[in-house]
Amino acid sequence: MNRVVVTGIGMINALGNDAKSSFKAICEGKTGVKKITLFDPSEFPVQIAAEISDFNPESVVDPKDVKKLDRFIVLGHVAADEAMKDCGLSEFDPDEFGISSAAGIGGLPNIEKNSNICLERGPRRISPFFVPSALVNMLGGVISIKHNLKGPNVASVTACAAGTHAIIEAAKTIMVGEARAMLVVGAESTICPVGIGGFAAMKALSTRNDDPEHASRPFDGGRDGFVMGEGAGALVLEDYESAKARGAKIYAELIGFGESGDAHHITSPSLDGPVRAIKRALKMAGDVKIDYINAHGTSTPANDKNETAALKEIFGSNVPLVSSTKGQTGHCLGAAGAIEAVISIMAMSEGIVPPTINQLEKDEDCDLDYVANTARKAELNVVMSENFGFGGTNGAVIFKRV
Repeated sequence: MNRVVVTGIGMINALGNDAKSSFKAICEGKTGVKKITLFDPSEFPVQIAAEISDFNPESVVDPKDVKKLDRFIVLGHVAADEAMKDCGLSEFDPDEFGISSAAGIGGLPNIEKNSNICLERGPRRISPFFVPSALVNMLGGVISIKHNLKGPNVASVTACAAGTHAIIEAAKTIMVGEARAMLVVGAESTICPVGIGGFAAMKALSTRNDDPEHASRPFDGGRDGFVMGEGAGALVLEDYESAKARGAKIYAELIGFGESGDAHHITSPSLDGPVRAIKRALKMAGDVKIDYINAHGTSTPANDKNETAALKEIFGSNVPLVSSTKGQTGHCLGAAGAIEAVISIMAMSEGIVPPTINQLEKDEDCDLDYVANTARKAELNVVMSENFGFGGTNGAVIFKRV
């Protein structure tokens, strides 16, 4: 099996349009949560989200193509372009370079828009670009065209675990020799009426409309739901020998991953599912000590309690440092795994653990060291990122300093 390393990273979220600026803001404990401006939320029970406000799509794609692409694809472009530039692989065999993309829902704003057009103005007024703009795998399709990636082109659509699963699928592809490099892109943008309205109807979102900065509070006793975020994360995974031969900058090696299904409930998590996914990742990684875990940490009552219990079951009294960065970025759904893998790798590279912000009230069921409110310097040699999704789908990835 080929070894897999990370040689490029990219990220965009509500705190910054690139990896460096957004990671800095995350470590400073800033939050991107604010009043929604992408649509008028005044009639909605939830009026806040972590949206990207300082962003011009035409700076990324041709102005002629902006209306043809859903926002999640454009955001994916930003992170992908950054990761491709960062990896420094200017010349490659296109057949040996593939793409693994991810989103939890995909082009929901365009689905909503064209559904309304169909009902109000008739089917003949539906845009011919509607279907291509809404498909999840078109994220990888469009980006592969731009960067001439002719290797395997696959997509993961596994709710909030999609970004993590995209990393795993890319790693498997390199391990068995189907490609020498894979671009992983997870992107999501569902801050639209039906997106916010749908999750609000499930009572999944925080309703702290008057206090958006403290609305997303993972593992806190006063948490009342997650805050929708949008963004994208990207990683270039490469065969270790190829990366070494060309003198590439290597951020980390992917040494373990695990996946599992709950077979339990469509939205409520089980303890067993996450435990099995994490244990599989640890087994694959071998005899290593995990220094930091970037948790799923959604700020929902059910997830945070369940995730804490899972980590205790696995690590006993020696649970590593844990933090959730969703207080800063919001929950970016299918993009979360890719974004949080980038954050985990940057934390290891820079020797700093991002904080879990908004730790205001203690919860007896959430009593680990979550690096409350303030980032902490630490020597990090092995880090883990974990994500779980509706439908009982779980994933965990482990990276090691090289």
